[in-house]
Formats: sequence, structure tokens, C-alpha cells
Amino acid sequence: MPFPADHRRTHNLLLLSRLLSLRDNASPFTLLLDSLSQSAAPLVTEYISRAAAAKLTTLYVSFGTAPYMPSNNNMTIIGARGLGLQQLSQKISAALSSAGAGKKALIILSPLNPLCTTHPAEVPQFLSSLLSPTTSLLGVFHTDVPAAAAASEKAYPDTAPAPLTLLNYFATTVITLHSFAHVLQEKEARDRSAAPPAFGLDEGVDGVLVGLGANSPGGLVLELEYRRKSGRGVREWYFLGEAVMSKLPGGAEEKMVLLEEHPAWRVEEKVVDGAEEEKGPESTFELGLTERQKRAREEVVLPYFDAQRESGIGGGGMILFTPDREIDDFDDEEDEI
Repeated sequence: MPFPADHRRTHNLLLLSRLLSLRDNASPFTLLLDSLSQSAAPLVTEYISRAAAAKLTTLYVSFGTAPYMPSNNNMTIIGARGLGLQQLSQKISAALSSAGAGKKALIILSPLNPLCTTHPAEVPQFLSSLLSPTTSLLGVFHTDVPAAAAASEKAYPDTAPAPLTLLNYFATTVITLHSFAHVLQEKEARDRSAAPPAFGLDEGVDGVLVGLGANSPGGLVLELEYRRKSGRGVREWYFLGEAVMSKLPGGAEEKMVLLEEHPAWRVEEKVVDGAEEEKGPESTFELGLTERQKRAREEVVLPYFDAQRESGIGGGGMILFTPDREIDDFDDEEDEI
């Protein structure tokens, strides 16, 4: 029987592999939350590469300038800037129809900020219209764009939730991207019981947009929240990059590991007989107790036990005193009081 830690590792690695490979329609709508510190472009490229390997139809709906993408003969780029929702829906439907009825497709919406700014109340209905048993949605939202939040306040009544709140509620999988270098520095600060450092816009310094170590070329950290149909969720942190490999059941290898298993993150602990044991301070003295001393300590009857037995808790404040015939000086007058 596998240990719980091994079972959790295997299960969560298989889960991320299924989500990235779009197998069995595991997540109808996946939301990627990125920032200037860590862009979602490497993860979107990974999705496109796996979709091409699985021969899926890919539609890249761009609300801005489409970034460089890997070669994929089954990918179609749709410029959505300046289009209404009805026009955009017609273009997407036409592209899916030309690809073939019933063929599985991946629809990438990047970024969702303009759509949430111009049509904040209609975003859930628009995304729902794109979902089907043969399509999967992948949306990218830039969390450090303040213009979208300011515009949504004007378009929304005071009681309505923000567009990002609706997207988080609507998504079946939420992946927040972090810079690996920044995550390591935050861990080092926590290990020293110090305040974690701030990077980029969080520093609050005029002119600083991106901190050192942003968008590390070696890999990125994924904070995953997967919501099952039963309502139970799975939360896990991963490292995705070429520098590490994990072997999954069946012999398949993936360039991902749990974040806690990365060599730069893992802390070696001393394990004795299968149990963790803290190493005490080194000294020339024996700081522990002998077996005789432990037995003598256990036989000591503390005063409050006698007070509870004779008069109960709060029984008048009786003071119990046992005189020592060698030390105490007896006084007959005090004994009569």
C-alpha cells in the first residue's frame, strides 16, 4: 500500500498532466492569472504544443497583439479587438464549423481584461455560450492591470461583483502563475521569520514595474486550484520547466514536479526509524533525565491534587504545608493558630 505522501504526489502530478493535455474534458474552463512578475505566455505555449500533438483544433482569440506562438497547422488566430460579442461569437462559430463538426477544440481568450472592461455583465453568458462537450476554454487575465478595475466600477452597480470575482467563480480550474526566483526569496524570508519581500508594483516605488528575477527563463511556479464535479477541490503548487522531470505511472515522463520536491526548495530532514527527530543542542553536560529521576518525578504528588480531593476546587483557600523536621523551626504558638 503506498504511503499517503506518495499517493498525493502521483495523483496531483497526473491531475496536472491531464489538465495540460486536455484529456477527458477534465476542465471546461481554465483561468490563468498572470502578472508582470510572471507572464502566462510559457504556459499558453505549453497548452498549444500539447493540443497540436493531440491534433486538436486551436482558436486563439486575441484582444490585443497576438504573441509569438509555436507552429500549429490546426490553429486559427481571431482578432477580437473592436468587435462586439455577437460578431465575435459568429467568427468563433464559423472557425469551429470549418474545422469539422464534433471535433475537439481549444479556445484561448487572451487577455480577458478588455472584455471585462467593455462588457462586464455579459462575460459569464458569453463564455457559457462557447462551452460544449467538445470545446475547452482557456482564459488569461492580467491581475496587475488597474484600468479594468476602474472601468468596471463605472459599468457595474455598487452591489455587483467585480469581473475577476465572476471569472473565479465561473472557472473550473484556476492557475495563478508566480516567478520561481520570487517564490524562493519569499520562502527564505519566512524561514528566517522575516517579512517577505515585495516585487514590482507591490514595492510601491515610483518607476518600478518589474522586480529582479521576474519571468525566470528556467521555469515557472503554478498555484493550482482544481474544482471537481463533486464540489471538493484540489490545491497544489507545481514547478514547470525543462530542468526537472517526473516519471508517471505507465512510464510517461513530464517536465514538472511538485514545488516541494524541487532541489532548490527541498529541505533535508533527519529521519530516525521512520519518525522525524529534532536534534537537541550539543553540550558536554547530560541535559536529560535518567530513568530513576523520571520515576521520582512521576511519583511526586502536586499540592493541587490534595486540595481538589479534600475540599474541592475553590474550597476556601486552604494552604497545605508539610513541615520539614530538619529545616523548619517549630513554634508552638504558631502551631496553635
